[in-house]
Amino acid sequence: MSKIIRGSGGGNKQKSPPKPTRAPDTLNSRQFVTIQDLISEGEIEGWATASKENRTKGTAVYNTAALKDVYLDDTPVLNPSANSTSPAATDYNFQDVSFTPRFGTSGQSHIPGVQQSSSPISGFPKACTVSGGGVTQSITNTDVDAVRVTVNFPQLQQAKDNGDLLGSSVQIRVQIQYNSGGFSTLFTDTVTGRTSDSYSKDYRVEIDGAFPVDVRVLRITADSTDASLQDSFRILSMQELIDDKQTYANSAYTALKLDSKIVSNIPSRKYKIRGVKIRIPGTGASGSGTPTVDSATGRIVYPAGYIFNGTMAAAQWCSCPAMVLLDLLTTVRYGLGDHITDSNLDLFSFVDASKFANALVDDGEGGEEARFSCNVNILSASEAFNLIEELCGVMRCMPIWSAGTITIAQDKPTDASFLFSLANVTEEGFSYSGSSLKTRHSVVAVSYYNMDSREIDYEVVEDSAAKTKLGVVKKDVRAFACTSRGQAQRLGKAILFAEQNESEVIAFTTSVDAGVTIRPGAVIDVNDPVRSGARRSGRIKTATTTSITVDNTQDLSTFGGANQKVSVLMPDNSVEVRDVLSITDGVISWSSALSEAPNVNAIWFLVSDTIEAQKFRVITVEEADGINYKITALSYRPNKYANIEEGIALPARNVSILNAPAAPPTSLSFEEKTIERNGVAISRLFVTWVPVTGVSQYLINYRFENGNYVSQVVFRPDITIENSELGTYEFEIFSFNAALQVSNTPLSQSFNAEGKTALPADVANLTAEPVGDHLMRLRWGKSTDADVLHGGRVYVRHSNKTDGSGTFAGSVDLVNALAGNTSEAVVPALDGEYILKFQDDGGRFSSGETSVIIDIPDVGQQLAVLTKREDLLAQPFCSASGSGSCTGTKTNVTYTGGALQLTDPSANLTGTYEFAETLDLGAVFTLTLKRHIQSLGVLVGNNIDSWGNVDDVPNFDGDPANDTDCQVHVKTSTDGSSYGDFNIFANGEFKARSFQFKANLSSTNTNQNVNVQQLGYSAILQSRTEQSTTTIASGSGAKNVTFTKPFFTGTASLGGTNAYLPSIGITAQGMASGDFFELSNVSGTGFTVHFKNGGSDINRNFSYQAVGFGKGV
Repeated sequence: MSKIIRGSGGGNKQKSPPKPTRAPDTLNSRQFVTIQDLISEGEIEGWATASKENRTKGTAVYNTAALKDVYLDDTPVLNPSANSTSPAATDYNFQDVSFTPRFGTSGQSHIPGVQQSSSPISGFPKACTVSGGGVTQSITNTDVDAVRVTVNFPQLQQAKDNGDLLGSSVQIRVQIQYNSGGFSTLFTDTVTGRTSDSYSKDYRVEIDGAFPVDVRVLRITADSTDASLQDSFRILSMQELIDDKQTYANSAYTALKLDSKIVSNIPSRKYKIRGVKIRIPGTGASGSGTPTVDSATGRIVYPAGYIFNGTMAAAQWCSCPAMVLLDLLTTVRYGLGDHITDSNLDLFSFVDASKFANALVDDGEGGEEARFSCNVNILSASEAFNLIEELCGVMRCMPIWSAGTITIAQDKPTDASFLFSLANVTEEGFSYSGSSLKTRHSVVAVSYYNMDSREIDYEVVEDSAAKTKLGVVKKDVRAFACTSRGQAQRLGKAILFAEQNESEVIAFTTSVDAGVTIRPGAVIDVNDPVRSGARRSGRIKTATTTSITVDNTQDLSTFGGANQKVSVLMPDNSVEVRDVLSITDGVISWSSALSEAPNVNAIWFLVSDTIEAQKFRVITVEEADGINYKITALSYRPNKYANIEEGIALPARNVSILNAPAAPPTSLSFEEKTIERNGVAISRLFVTWVPVTGVSQYLINYRFENGNYVSQVVFRPDITIENSELGTYEFEIFSFNAALQVSNTPLSQSFNAEGKTALPADVANLTAEPVGDHLMRLRWGKSTDADVLHGGRVYVRHSNKTDGSGTFAGSVDLVNALAGNTSEAVVPALDGEYILKFQDDGGRFSSGETSVIIDIPDVGQQLAVLTKREDLLAQPFCSASGSGSCTGTKTNVTYTGGALQLTDPSANLTGTYEFAETLDLGAVFTLTLKRHIQSLGVLVGNNIDSWGNVDDVPNFDGDPANDTDCQVHVKTSTDGSSYGDFNIFANGEFKARSFQFKANLSSTNTNQNVNVQQLGYSAILQSRTEQSTTTIASGSGAKNVTFTKPFFTGTASLGGTNAYLPSIGITAQGMASGDFFELSNVSGTGFTVHFKNGGSDINRNFSYQAVGFGKGV
């Protein structure tokens, strides 16, 4: 007999049963939203990526590829790198997105499944069981397109005996019957999972057969008879659906169906498309080829030598601004086609503009692109003229309406098409105007749409020469229809170029024959002898195909220079140019014959390297009185595009000989007369000469008996010298050219005059005082001589010498001679010696001369003592990556990735960086400090790899890192060793000797860090002027002068010791002939001055002015 022995497993321990399993609740009710977006007028080429990949429209692959160009909240539905044919699930940024496009054709179908209305069917809910044979519903409304069936499970779960709670599966089948023809299965679905709460699911049943229609829902899985298995369901509702069957012909639109679990709100949508198909030029004349469109860029590619014959080809997508404008003008649906047809357009001007726009140029990034491209989404109606102007502006064109035809004139390299001179304009001639410097700019910021970031971006273009002249004067410009950085850059360059080189406007009135020929946009050549200084144009007296006889030979004899060319206006108003062979007695000839002989009275034009034509582009042509026309034009530089697109320097253009030195006068004549004036006999000398052609001003230098030259500018060929004296007069007469430059040599001649036969007392008590930075006030005692006070003069002259050796004879007039009763004058402030004399009414000067010596200090504005950048150290921020030593101290901060940042924000939210060096001025001064910081807040560890379920990421762009900061602090010392506390500063003035700096980095969020990329400061000392408040006596010997406040003069580490010594200006009084002074021992605290005459010490009164940098204590 066998026995069974049972135990408790040792001791009194009992084994615990396993914990029950609970399956996760995986079933959640879902909703979908369908959004229709109007994309564009049609027909469009399609979505950009699908078009580039040459996918077939209407296929699933096309729609999948297009999802790369569908952006929800700026995130593409499908990653650009995905395989359009078989994308992986991980390639989708949004799951379960249904996308159906229409391209805007006239016969396109509607998008199915877009609900217009729904009507609930009564009698629901109903249980659906196997035993009950399912649920069947009859549909009789023939307008119904589909039925929405909503299935509801109160619970779906199974409880096991061991306590486990598991999910289950139920199979559902949906069938349909048309006109009692028998049921057919549409689909079978299995609902699998677990839910302890109510779960609903919708099924859309499409109806595409004859009515009446029966819809039946069957339960395939057997009904549960076990209370532990809860898997029953019911038909919660059925709704009759009527779809939106609008086709929206000629409008491109799309329908997007989105799952509510991936978007909590309706997202913003963007679509990258290739827009409306438009006409392009067709096959050219004479077998010159057919233009094509570059499928990658939309640029029209013209065959070499293409000749347009007036025929346009079928519409296709392109980015040519000329063709876009043509389409807008001629399309009825969204343009001006009701008013304008091809017969109203100069199609040839549009094609010419298109050729220039589509030529390849450097894109600024190592490649090439079309010169002008147009990529724009016009969202709203606007004034036709304004939109036309904007589209013309894309390709630098001007729209022109004339004689019932619209043409466009483009700013491109163009030869002159008409000639103007004084011969074919009215007697008023040419007038010129230009823009004010205040309206010009040195920096242009061009905004354009960046297709990569899908945001407005900015391209900043600078003109360094203009910045030097004008400073930073910024202009903001919107580049209409521009998506290219290179095109935006070229636009900025063109604006700066035009402001600096094409700002002059010419205006004139001409006759009807020229007025009806010239059109805005045309380039014209102008010869204006008033500006050029020579007549180089006129009318033709007689002509052959190889020579012309001109109407006036004036200035022909002086015509010269290389590259001599003659331009002639032909009978058809075109201009032909030939190389000059010879010019003889008014006959200009050339070797290569013209196409025909010019008309008599036609315009001729001569140019060479010496005098070139002025070139202008016509802006407006206005009828003045039925006979004359007013023309305005803007200066034109034919080499502008080479400069803008290739950076080639502009060649100099000589349009005038007015800068050439004029000839001196000839044949000087003299006549002396004695006349009576108020009972006083005086002598007058008249001097005349033969005038020089083209000269209107003369400079006369004359002196009497080897005295100082007197200079005078006259505007006629004569001069009168009053009170001439007995003795010899010497004359030098120069001619001025139009640029007010004197002739290289003068007409020189002497004349022995017979004039009236006690010299005035010397000038006394002469003093000088500055008036501002540029003027000086001289004061002296009034003359005691009556013949000076009445009819006499006070002469103020100037010598550059500062050593006391200047003389009246060796100096020049500083101002025109003053009236004899004058006792003060404000004159220009100059270094050197001011020398004064009286002159009586007989021209006799005082025997002695009185002078004062002025040494004006150099005036500066400020001194940049030091500009310090910690990121530019050999070891940036004292990191180990550079070379050399570095003593900066880092606390809780690290230099990594090219920036200074907190080492670990989760451990320390603050950190400091103490600058490597102390700024020591060597003494206490008032110093201006300006900080320099460039920093960026960043998120810590925010990358895609760190994300879990993509559906749980609330913000794909990342949260803004706004919780970081960096401040620069400074502490100061007056003795170089004892420092106060650190204080925050930005810009300010500090009075100290030495300065130490640190940066405080901080964050209030452990998930955010601060990246400091640039850090430093600028230390500036302001210019300062100190001058004596009273007159100082020098004493007999060296006089030491101490400044009230010391100046900064530099240190060994700041510019060098004594690198910035102050500039000392001395104003000496009572200086006699031979007196001088010496300056020595100039330092930041004072200087020594020593007055002498020969080898002897002398005592003189003086004042001083010192100019330097900084104000010490």
